[in-house]
Amino acid sequence: MKVVTTVGIDLAKNSFEIVGVDENQHVVWRKRLKRSQVAEFFENLPRCKVAMEACGGSHFWGRVFRGQGHEVRIIAAQFVKPFVKSQKNDRNDELEIVEASLRPSMNFVAVKEVWQQDLQCLHRVRERVQAQRVQITNQIRSLLLESGIAIGEGVTEFKRDLPLILETPDNGISEILRQLVHDLYMDLKSLDQRKLKLDAQLENLASQSEECKRLMSVPGVGPLISTAFVAAIGDPGTFKNGRQVGAWLGLVPRQHSSGDRQVLSGITKRGDIYLRALLTHGARAVVAHSKRKPTKKTLYEWVSQLEARRGTNRTTIALANRNARVMWALLKDKTMYKVA
Repeated sequence: MKVVTTVGIDLAKNSFEIVGVDENQHVVWRKRLKRSQVAEFFENLPRCKVAMEACGGSHFWGRVFRGQGHEVRIIAAQFVKPFVKSQKNDRNDELEIVEASLRPSMNFVAVKEVWQQDLQCLHRVRERVQAQRVQITNQIRSLLLESGIAIGEGVTEFKRDLPLILETPDNGISEILRQLVHDLYMDLKSLDQRKLKLDAQLENLASQSEECKRLMSVPGVGPLISTAFVAAIGDPGTFKNGRQVGAWLGLVPRQHSSGDRQVLSGITKRGDIYLRALLTHGARAVVAHSKRKPTKKTLYEWVSQLEARRGTNRTTIALANRNARVMWALLKDKTMYKVA
């Protein structure tokens, strides 16, 4: 009887398509299982490689299969797509996942622990709250502008002017619009409190985590960036070096080269948009702060010299890339950042 060495599983809500192949990639069996049957089936399966596409639930099932002794291989969806040969369906998908998992140059997604997913959930909720705050603010501005009232740019001006507008009785606003804006303002204040609570929760978790403490020793890295980085990167051993981390986050130039002709353009902007934005904001703060630092051979001198040659925006991205690589090294080597 042929021995199954690799199992491909197409994750779903209820029905899971599974295929087992031998060392020559020949199909040994195919099965369709209900969600309640999956864990028991893999518990009784001889230990092997289990490949799946990165999607909702992949980290949960990765922890389950890993706990049963299997070698888990999670693959990003964009790396599975090139192996599509014909029509897309679940039975074809499982074979494509297996084929992709057996490529020697394939990069896999590290299985996240529960606490890492909890951190990521906090950041996702915070991101949603922040987006809603912006939406409500913009809607209030547009509604008042229709009545001839313009609020100055910036959050400070908005929070200062809006209560005065609502309290002024003869400013030309109808009672219906005044009530609508008041209700939106109450929603905004509620979201502000929600955001403050999430920020405090993230700061508390960062202060209790040794990994986050290491990362916060890097200039431009605080509780938000450190917790987001630890949650997103999973196992730092997944990456061979820091350059892979920069490429994973889309902080490297886009390349379209051939032969001796090297063509580089803007950054690729691949990977986690949220984390890349946080790293960029942190780097921008360091660039602004470097102007007030004394001139000596430190990080701030490097930033100032690079900014003079290449400009603020390129310097910000270069520093964000550098910080990502340094943070990966600190997690991998379990050391603190040493100021140059």
